[in-house]
Amino acid sequence: MRFRLTEDQRALKAGVRELLARRFGREALRAAVAAPGRLDRSLWRELGAAGFFALRLPEADGGVGLGLPEAVLAFEEAGRALLPGPLVATHLAAGTVPGAATGEAVVAAVDGVLAEWLEEADTVLGDASGAVPLRSVDPLTPLHRVPGTAAAGPAGPDAVLLTAAEQLGTATRVCELAVQHARAREQFGRPVGAFQAVQHLCADLLVRAETARAAVYAAAVTADPADIAAARLLADEAAVRGARDCLQVHGGMGFTWDADVHLHVKRAWVRARRGGGVTESEELLAVGLLA
Repeated sequence: MRFRLTEDQRALKAGVRELLARRFGREALRAAVAAPGRLDRSLWRELGAAGFFALRLPEADGGVGLGLPEAVLAFEEAGRALLPGPLVATHLAAGTVPGAATGEAVVAAVDGVLAEWLEEADTVLGDASGAVPLRSVDPLTPLHRVPGTAAAGPAGPDAVLLTAAEQLGTATRVCELAVQHARAREQFGRPVGAFQAVQHLCADLLVRAETARAAVYAAAVTADPADIAAARLLADEAAVRGARDCLQVHGGMGFTWDADVHLHVKRAWVRARRGGGVTESEELLAVGLLA
Protein backbone atom coordinates (compact mmCIF):
# COMPACT_ATOMS: atom_id res chain seq x y z
CA MET A 1 0.00 0.00 0.00
CA ARG A 2 1.31 3.45 -0.89
CA PHE A 3 1.01 5.87 1.99
CA ARG A 4 1.55 9.47 1.02
CA LEU A 5 -0.10 12.75 1.90
CA THR A 6 -2.53 13.96 -0.71
CA GLU A 7 -2.09 17.31 -2.38
CA ASP A 8 -4.91 18.73 -0.23
CA GLN A 9 -3.29 17.41 2.95
CA ARG A 10 0.05 18.93 2.02
CA ALA A 11 -1.69 22.23 1.32
CA LEU A 12 -3.44 22.09 4.70
CA LYS A 13 -0.15 21.42 6.49
CA ALA A 14 1.57 24.27 4.64
CA GLY A 15 -1.32 26.62 5.33
CA VAL A 16 -1.26 25.97 9.08
CA ARG A 17 2.52 26.48 9.12
CA GLU A 18 2.20 29.77 7.24
CA LEU A 19 -0.54 30.99 9.58
CA LEU A 20 1.50 30.18 12.67
CA ALA A 21 4.68 31.68 11.22
CA ARG A 22 2.79 34.90 10.58
CA ARG A 23 0.85 35.06 13.86
CA PHE A 24 3.09 33.18 16.26
CA GLY A 25 6.66 33.66 15.12
CA ARG A 26 9.64 34.01 17.42
CA GLU A 27 8.74 37.51 18.61
CA ALA A 28 5.24 36.38 19.58
CA LEU A 29 6.68 33.27 21.23
CA ARG A 30 9.04 35.38 23.33
CA ALA A 31 6.22 37.79 24.21
CA ALA A 32 4.17 34.83 25.43
CA VAL A 33 7.09 33.62 27.55
CA ALA A 34 7.38 37.08 29.06
CA ALA A 35 3.69 37.04 30.04
CA PRO A 36 3.16 33.46 31.26
CA GLY A 37 -0.39 32.27 31.82
CA ARG A 38 -1.97 34.71 29.40
CA LEU A 39 -3.67 33.46 26.28
CA ASP A 40 -3.79 35.57 23.12
CA ARG A 41 -7.54 35.63 22.50
CA SER A 42 -7.18 37.32 19.12
CA LEU A 43 -4.91 34.49 17.94
CA TRP A 44 -7.35 31.96 19.39
CA ARG A 45 -10.22 33.51 17.40
CA GLU A 46 -8.05 33.58 14.27
CA LEU A 47 -7.37 29.88 14.70
CA GLY A 48 -11.11 29.39 14.97
CA ALA A 49 -11.76 31.42 11.84
CA ALA A 50 -9.18 29.32 9.99
CA GLY A 51 -11.07 26.17 10.97
CA PHE A 52 -8.45 24.76 13.33
CA PHE A 53 -10.95 23.79 16.02
CA ALA A 54 -13.80 22.90 13.63
CA LEU A 55 -11.63 20.83 11.33
CA ARG A 56 -13.57 17.62 11.94
CA LEU A 57 -17.05 19.07 12.32
CA PRO A 58 -19.39 18.26 9.41
CA GLU A 59 -19.86 21.08 6.94
CA ALA A 60 -23.58 21.01 7.70
CA ASP A 61 -22.71 22.02 11.27
CA GLY A 62 -20.41 24.83 10.19
CA GLY A 63 -17.22 22.80 10.25
CA VAL A 64 -14.57 21.98 7.67
CA GLY A 65 -15.67 18.37 7.26
CA LEU A 66 -12.22 16.74 7.34
CA GLY A 67 -11.01 13.75 9.34
CA LEU A 68 -8.56 12.62 11.98
CA PRO A 69 -5.56 12.47 9.60
CA GLU A 70 -6.02 16.15 8.75
CA ALA A 71 -6.36 17.07 12.44
CA VAL A 72 -3.09 15.25 13.13
CA LEU A 73 -1.33 17.32 10.46
CA ALA A 74 -2.65 20.56 11.95
CA PHE A 75 -1.64 19.59 15.49
CA GLU A 76 1.80 18.55 14.29
CA GLU A 77 2.34 22.10 13.05
CA ALA A 78 1.00 23.54 16.31
CA GLY A 79 3.49 21.42 18.24
CA ARG A 80 6.32 22.48 15.96
CA ALA A 81 5.52 26.16 16.64
CA LEU A 82 5.12 25.68 20.43
CA LEU A 83 1.62 27.15 20.13
CA PRO A 84 0.27 27.56 23.68
CA GLY A 85 -3.22 26.93 24.99
CA PRO A 86 -5.60 24.01 25.58
CA LEU A 87 -5.70 23.13 21.90
CA VAL A 88 -6.72 19.50 22.25
CA ALA A 89 -9.56 20.18 24.69
CA THR A 90 -10.98 23.04 22.62
CA HIS A 91 -10.72 21.05 19.37
CA LEU A 92 -12.52 18.07 20.89
CA ALA A 93 -15.20 20.32 22.39
CA ALA A 94 -16.12 21.85 19.01
CA GLY A 95 -19.72 20.98 18.30
CA THR A 96 -20.63 20.47 21.95
CA VAL A 97 -19.41 23.61 23.73
CA PRO A 98 -20.79 26.85 22.26
CA GLY A 99 -18.04 29.02 20.81
CA ALA A 100 -15.35 26.32 20.86
CA ALA A 101 -15.45 25.72 17.11
CA THR A 102 -15.01 29.41 16.27
CA GLY A 103 -12.38 30.14 18.90
CA GLU A 104 -14.71 32.42 20.83
CA ALA A 105 -14.49 30.05 23.80
CA VAL A 106 -11.43 28.50 25.41
CA VAL A 107 -12.07 25.00 26.74
CA ALA A 108 -9.82 23.35 29.33
CA ALA A 109 -10.11 19.84 30.73
CA VAL A 110 -9.14 17.89 33.82
CA ASP A 111 -6.74 15.13 32.84
CA GLY A 112 -6.36 12.78 35.79
CA VAL A 113 -5.00 14.98 38.58
CA LEU A 114 -3.72 17.75 36.32
CA ALA A 115 -5.39 20.50 34.34
CA GLU A 116 -3.88 23.00 31.90
CA TRP A 117 -4.99 26.61 31.42
CA LEU A 118 -7.77 26.57 34.01
CA GLU A 119 -7.70 30.29 34.75
CA GLU A 120 -7.99 31.29 31.08
CA ALA A 121 -10.76 28.81 30.27
CA ASP A 122 -14.37 29.79 29.63
CA THR A 123 -15.46 26.16 30.07
CA VAL A 124 -13.79 23.37 32.03
CA LEU A 125 -14.58 19.75 31.23
CA GLY A 126 -14.46 17.69 34.42
CA ASP A 127 -14.50 18.48 38.10
CA ALA A 128 -11.83 21.07 38.85
CA SER A 129 -13.09 22.03 42.30
CA GLY A 130 -10.30 22.51 44.78
CA ALA A 131 -7.67 22.80 42.04
CA VAL A 132 -4.36 24.18 43.28
CA PRO A 133 -1.93 26.11 41.04
CA LEU A 134 1.39 24.41 40.34
CA ARG A 135 4.67 25.95 39.34
CA SER A 136 4.90 24.63 35.81
CA VAL A 137 8.28 23.80 34.32
CA ASP A 138 6.92 25.15 31.02
CA PRO A 139 6.28 28.92 31.13
CA LEU A 140 3.76 28.48 28.31
CA THR A 141 1.62 25.86 30.05
CA PRO A 142 0.09 26.90 33.40
CA LEU A 143 -0.89 23.87 35.46
CA HIS A 144 -3.24 23.07 38.33
CA ARG A 145 -3.34 19.97 40.49
CA VAL A 146 -6.84 18.62 41.03
CA PRO A 147 -7.62 16.70 44.25
CA GLY A 148 -8.48 13.03 43.85
CA THR A 149 -8.22 11.00 40.71
CA ALA A 150 -11.25 12.20 38.82
CA ALA A 151 -10.72 11.47 35.15
CA ALA A 152 -12.37 13.92 32.82
CA GLY A 153 -12.10 15.82 29.62
CA PRO A 154 -10.40 14.51 26.49
CA ALA A 155 -9.03 11.23 27.86
CA GLY A 156 -10.01 9.17 24.83
CA PRO A 157 -7.91 7.89 21.93
CA ASP A 158 -8.34 11.07 19.87
CA ALA A 159 -6.82 13.18 22.65
CA VAL A 160 -3.92 10.75 23.00
CA LEU A 161 -3.23 10.84 19.27
CA LEU A 162 -3.47 14.63 18.99
CA THR A 163 -0.97 14.95 21.83
CA ALA A 164 1.27 12.52 19.95
CA ALA A 165 0.95 14.77 16.89
CA GLU A 166 2.07 17.78 18.94
CA GLN A 167 5.03 15.77 20.23
CA LEU A 168 5.87 14.83 16.64
CA GLY A 169 5.94 18.53 15.79
CA THR A 170 8.43 19.15 18.58
CA ALA A 171 10.56 16.18 17.50
CA THR A 172 10.67 17.53 13.96
CA ARG A 173 11.53 21.07 15.05
CA VAL A 174 14.34 20.11 17.43
CA CYS A 175 15.85 17.97 14.67
CA GLU A 176 15.82 21.01 12.38
CA LEU A 177 17.34 23.24 15.08
CA ALA A 178 20.11 20.72 15.84
CA VAL A 179 21.09 20.35 12.19
CA GLN A 180 21.03 24.12 11.61
CA HIS A 181 23.29 24.70 14.60
CA ALA A 182 25.64 21.86 13.67
CA ARG A 183 26.13 23.41 10.24
CA ALA A 184 26.58 27.00 11.46
CA ARG A 185 28.54 26.64 14.70
CA GLU A 186 32.31 26.28 14.28
CA GLN A 187 34.82 24.82 16.68
CA PHE A 188 38.55 24.34 15.99
CA GLY A 189 37.99 25.88 12.57
CA ARG A 190 35.31 23.38 11.51
CA PRO A 191 31.51 23.19 11.77
CA VAL A 192 30.63 21.10 14.81
CA GLY A 193 28.56 18.92 12.46
CA ALA A 194 31.82 17.61 11.05
CA PHE A 195 32.50 15.76 14.30
CA GLN A 196 31.23 12.20 14.45
CA ALA A 197 29.65 12.48 17.90
CA VAL A 198 27.48 15.37 16.74
CA GLN A 199 26.62 13.54 13.52
CA HIS A 200 25.41 10.55 15.55
CA LEU A 201 23.18 12.78 17.69
CA CYS A 202 21.63 14.38 14.61
CA ALA A 203 21.12 11.00 12.96
CA ASP A 204 19.38 9.66 16.06
CA LEU A 205 17.15 12.74 16.12
CA LEU A 206 16.06 12.13 12.55
CA VAL A 207 15.47 8.40 13.00
CA ARG A 208 13.30 8.88 16.09
CA ALA A 209 11.29 11.69 14.46
CA GLU A 210 10.62 9.78 11.25
CA THR A 211 9.76 6.58 13.10
CA ALA A 212 7.27 8.51 15.21
CA ARG A 213 5.89 10.20 12.09
CA ALA A 214 5.14 6.87 10.43
CA ALA A 215 3.40 5.60 13.57
CA VAL A 216 1.37 8.77 14.16
CA TYR A 217 0.23 9.06 10.55
CA ALA A 218 -0.70 5.37 10.42
CA ALA A 219 -2.65 5.60 13.68
CA ALA A 220 -4.55 8.57 12.27
CA VAL A 221 -5.69 6.36 9.40
CA THR A 222 -6.57 3.22 11.39
CA ALA A 223 -7.79 4.98 14.58
CA ASP A 224 -7.01 1.70 16.34
CA PRO A 225 -6.38 2.16 20.10
CA ALA A 226 -3.30 -0.08 20.00
CA ASP A 227 -1.86 1.84 17.06
CA ILE A 228 -2.55 5.09 18.87
CA ALA A 229 -0.84 3.82 22.03
CA ALA A 230 2.24 2.81 20.04
CA ALA A 231 2.28 6.15 18.24
CA ARG A 232 2.09 8.03 21.54
CA LEU A 233 4.99 6.07 23.02
CA LEU A 234 7.18 6.72 19.99
CA ALA A 235 6.20 10.38 19.75
CA ASP A 236 6.84 11.05 23.44
CA GLU A 237 10.26 9.45 23.14
CA ALA A 238 11.08 11.34 19.94
CA ALA A 239 10.11 14.67 21.51
CA VAL A 240 11.68 14.26 24.96
CA ARG A 241 14.91 12.53 23.88
CA GLY A 242 15.11 14.63 20.74
CA ALA A 243 14.88 17.90 22.65
CA ARG A 244 17.50 16.66 25.10
CA ASP A 245 19.86 15.68 22.29
CA CYS A 246 19.25 19.03 20.59
CA LEU A 247 20.47 20.66 23.81
CA GLN A 248 23.62 18.58 23.62
CA VAL A 249 24.27 19.64 20.02
CA HIS A 250 23.90 23.30 21.05
CA GLY A 251 26.28 22.87 23.97
CA GLY A 252 26.24 25.44 26.75
CA MET A 253 24.24 28.00 24.80
CA GLY A 254 21.36 25.53 24.50
CA PHE A 255 20.71 25.86 28.23
CA THR A 256 20.49 29.66 28.14
CA TRP A 257 17.18 31.50 28.40
CA ASP A 258 17.82 33.25 25.09
CA ALA A 259 17.79 29.99 23.13
CA ASP A 260 14.45 28.36 22.26
CA VAL A 261 15.64 24.79 22.75
CA HIS A 262 14.82 24.67 26.45
CA LEU A 263 11.22 25.65 25.67
CA HIS A 264 10.85 22.56 23.49
CA VAL A 265 12.31 20.39 26.26
CA LYS A 266 9.89 21.74 28.83
CA ARG A 267 6.83 21.49 26.60
CA ALA A 268 7.71 17.90 25.69
CA TRP A 269 7.98 17.04 29.39
CA VAL A 270 4.57 18.55 30.17
CA ARG A 271 2.82 16.88 27.22
CA ALA A 272 4.32 13.52 28.19
CA ARG A 273 2.43 13.74 31.51
CA ARG A 274 -0.97 13.96 29.84
CA GLY A 275 -3.34 11.03 29.81
CA GLY A 276 -2.30 8.18 27.53
CA GLY A 277 1.38 8.61 28.34
CA VAL A 278 4.00 5.91 28.89
CA THR A 279 2.35 3.81 31.61
CA GLU A 280 -1.15 3.85 30.14
CA SER A 281 -0.04 3.16 26.57
CA GLU A 282 2.34 0.39 27.66
CA GLU A 283 -0.43 -1.27 29.66
CA LEU A 284 -2.84 -1.06 26.72
CA LEU A 285 -0.30 -2.67 24.40
CA ALA A 286 0.54 -5.33 27.00
CA VAL A 287 -3.12 -6.31 27.30
CA GLY A 288 -3.31 -6.67 23.54
CA LEU A 289 -0.20 -8.86 23.43
CA LEU A 290 -1.44 -11.11 26.24
CA ALA A 291 -4.80 -11.49 24.53
